[in-house]
Amino acid sequence: MIHIKIYLQKLKQSHGEPMEFEEVVNISDIVQLDNDIREITPVKVKGFAKLDGTEVMCDFTIKGEMILPCARTLVDVPYDFSIHVIENFSTSPYQQDDEVHVIDSEVLDLVPYIKENVLLETPFRVFASRDKLEANTIEEGDGWTLITEEEQTKKVDPRLEKLKALLDDNSKDEDSKG
Repeated sequence: MIHIKIYLQKLKQSHGEPMEFEEVVNISDIVQLDNDIREITPVKVKGFAKLDGTEVMCDFTIKGEMILPCARTLVDVPYDFSIHVIENFSTSPYQQDDEVHVIDSEVLDLVPYIKENVLLETPFRVFASRDKLEANTIEEGDGWTLITEEEQTKKVDPRLEKLKALLDDNSKDEDSKG
């Protein structure tokens, strides 16, 4: 597995200049977590890291594709994503801000933050295309049949069939008398 590792010593040597990175990272192990992601392709991560005193700012974009279940039929739906992320880190152990992650070694590995952001940006519901929905919809089962709303309005309840026939006969009789 490829990791995006940022070496703090290299950042210090860059004298405030951004250090760019671009990698393809396999984060497929997030499928085992309790979420709806069925499959995820290796993601492309591109961005830069910049050191300012004890603060390290990482600005990057994560692009990839995941397979999620359709909210209606549970068939696989491919979902392309592109996530822009800015993560802030500090080399100071006295950092108190919840939005800033403390770095306790000389190497910063971005993979856990990549996984976290992908999980946070996973949509709650996705829907398959109309063709895929129609191809995967079951229209009949044991004791039931799927009918459209239009078919429902045309269909007369069998219990009322005799009443309908009686009403039709009465209206014909009245028409012939009038």
